[in-house]
Amino acid sequence: MSGTQDHANAQDTHAEGHDAHEGPIKTPKQLIVAVFFAFVIPIVIIVMLANYVSSEIKPGAGGSGLEAEAVAARIQPVGSIELKDLSNPAAMKSGEQVFQAQCSACHATGAAGAPKLGDHDAWGPRLKSGFDTLVHSALKGKGNMGPQGGGDFSDFEISRAVVYMANQGGAKFDDPKLPAAAASGADAGASAPAAPASGASQ
Repeated sequence: MSGTQDHANAQDTHAEGHDAHEGPIKTPKQLIVAVFFAFVIPIVIIVMLANYVSSEIKPGAGGSGLEAEAVAARIQPVGSIELKDLSNPAAMKSGEQVFQAQCSACHATGAAGAPKLGDHDAWGPRLKSGFDTLVHSALKGKGNMGPQGGGDFSDFEISRAVVYMANQGGAKFDDPKLPAAAASGADAGASAPAAPASGASQ
């Protein structure tokens, strides 16, 4: 009897061990439900998060989003083009304006060895080289200063800035003259006879 009892105890132990290794899903119906929710719940969460992130107040039909000002603000150009009349010196920037916009970063502080505006000692040796050499150095670059020509300002405007800085440093340079092509265009426009009014008697 002892052998039978040992055998029964072994079967009970084996059954308990077998039950311990079983998962929570015991039937095919439970498996289908578990698989269904394993896919549905993450998809619902993703959809809800996407709606939350992209939700903003959108104008309805006839709302302010279609007004001319709102449309113009949405389609405004990224950049713009500024055309300069090279024959009109008044339309160009003055030497001081060019200095403030482009040159002051270095020449107001003396950065990278640039002579400070108004520093007679620093400008003295440079002024001895003459106006044309200073303008050439500004346009083509020299030492730590990169070329200034071909940027936002015309060569004429850069030369005005050179005159402004040099005169602050002790020079007595005159304002530069317009380039020959621009000056001849200005003269031609000024000397052209006025067109007769339409319908005038001959």
